[in-house]
Amino acid sequence: MTPDDLSRILSDLVNGIAERRRAAGDEVSLALTADQVTLERPKLREHGDWASSIAMRVAKPLGTNPRELAAELATALGEVDGVASAEVAGPGFINIRLDAAAAGALAKTIVEAGAGYGHSDARAGDVINLEFVSANPTGPLHIGHTRWAALGDAMSRVLRAAGAEVANEYYINDAGTQMDNFGASVLAAAKGEPTPENGYPGRYIADLAARVLEREPHLLELPNDVALHTAKEIAYELQLAEIRASLERFNVHFDVWTSERRLQDRGDDGLSDVDTAVERLRAQGHVFDEDGAVWVRTTDFGDDKDRVIRRSNGEYTYFAADAAYYLDKSDRGFTKKIYLLGADHHGYIHRLKALAGAAGDDPERDIQVYIGQLVSINGAKLSKRAGNIIELDDLQAWLGTDALRYTLARYPADSPLTIDPEILTRRTNDNPVFYVQYAHARTAAVDRNAASVGVDRSTFAPELLTHETESALLGGLQEFPRIVAHAAELLEPHRVARYIEELAGLYHRWYDNCRVLPLGDEPVGDLHRTRLWLNDATGHVIRNGLDLLGVSAPERM
Repeated sequence: MTPDDLSRILSDLVNGIAERRRAAGDEVSLALTADQVTLERPKLREHGDWASSIAMRVAKPLGTNPRELAAELATALGEVDGVASAEVAGPGFINIRLDAAAAGALAKTIVEAGAGYGHSDARAGDVINLEFVSANPTGPLHIGHTRWAALGDAMSRVLRAAGAEVANEYYINDAGTQMDNFGASVLAAAKGEPTPENGYPGRYIADLAARVLEREPHLLELPNDVALHTAKEIAYELQLAEIRASLERFNVHFDVWTSERRLQDRGDDGLSDVDTAVERLRAQGHVFDEDGAVWVRTTDFGDDKDRVIRRSNGEYTYFAADAAYYLDKSDRGFTKKIYLLGADHHGYIHRLKALAGAAGDDPERDIQVYIGQLVSINGAKLSKRAGNIIELDDLQAWLGTDALRYTLARYPADSPLTIDPEILTRRTNDNPVFYVQYAHARTAAVDRNAASVGVDRSTFAPELLTHETESALLGGLQEFPRIVAHAAELLEPHRVARYIEELAGLYHRWYDNCRVLPLGDEPVGDLHRTRLWLNDATGHVIRNGLDLLGVSAPERM
């Protein structure tokens, strides 16, 4: 019996009581759904498997006392198959204990569900654009981008597991002064000249210049404006390819790469998406003209000031590109937009929400903006190529993809983070990723050893799973779908990481107390076979949890 089963049973019982009250002439309008019945794990295992406060929540609408209602519900629950007992505690809590067979049946459910266990339809119907990283294509990805990559991809995975349709999107800032400065830096390096003012320093620029010259040997013979354009375009192509490759090696995949240039390109009608965006916002009634400039009245939606979208000289501001990009996402069918931005983008929160409102969307429902805080790594060396940053590629080579991704996804986006590489490179239990991966590898080892002595899953007798560590482990396994749904609702993948660490601990304690393999000449029995189901179920859940974080689940360590 799963928590969802219990929630449905409790909602049916409450609705039955409400119906009887109405039949008796009482004015009761209560109609409860299963998702409104929350269950919690009691802090003390002796209090049962699950606890519910539903009696305290609905007693008033039913016109009764919470404790009396809890007693009525507990009596009814006690007659349900699979419920060993239900007791009232405090002012109206209900502590529920399942019988061993009902609790243990979950092991088979998990094994049969496999990779699908933990998935739900909690966010079914949501069509989400998730934008993250979006680093300028003017240099390599650094430590900040590494965190946004790990977090953004994990967010996407938990959203998909909760039934949402998600597109990971990377916005390429490939227009404007920064790109001109980038091209000028590469051309100067190709000529052997110093980095120009406002240019990009670092050995990677010299490396790009050398590759540009390989592609275009006659670069320095071209007129300067042509040479500058050529150097910029080839270097941009090479740097963007390097960014893509770095992310793919980091196990981060983007479904869509959107170019800022595309939004600024003019069509056959002479208009760009940016031009069109201004007029579309004007049609919504939120654009006004003042002092020769065009403004969006973003203060109507909580912004601290109205925003200029086109200056008096006719040039568009960055806000104009943001507006065009937001509308472009809507035009592509995304009803919800999620942005994961860097630590220096706090000003974007009100701006983007105001933009959503000006576009006719609900700023509180249709757009979410998250600011990832800074991360530092003790002892990390600055990039030899870039000079002033710590590169993703260097971090990955040093700490490994799994350790890096797991650690970065293990904390909320809004918490500053300092990573200790000494811990991450240890093969000990104080290294969280090792601790969890080792638990998975142990489940695989039990599988291999079981096969060698003839223990298989030909029999399943869940009523035999009576040891206290089995009850605790099954209770932990039951929680996984709810943890995933909650992580998807709050966009907090760190909840999955903390959960599988707790589950690993429950598994290790079970492993120390309950044998799957018979001792000596002991014959293989149904208990051994049933425990193999529980072992394999745990392996599935740990593997599914690691996958939601983009981390591998090794079978040998």
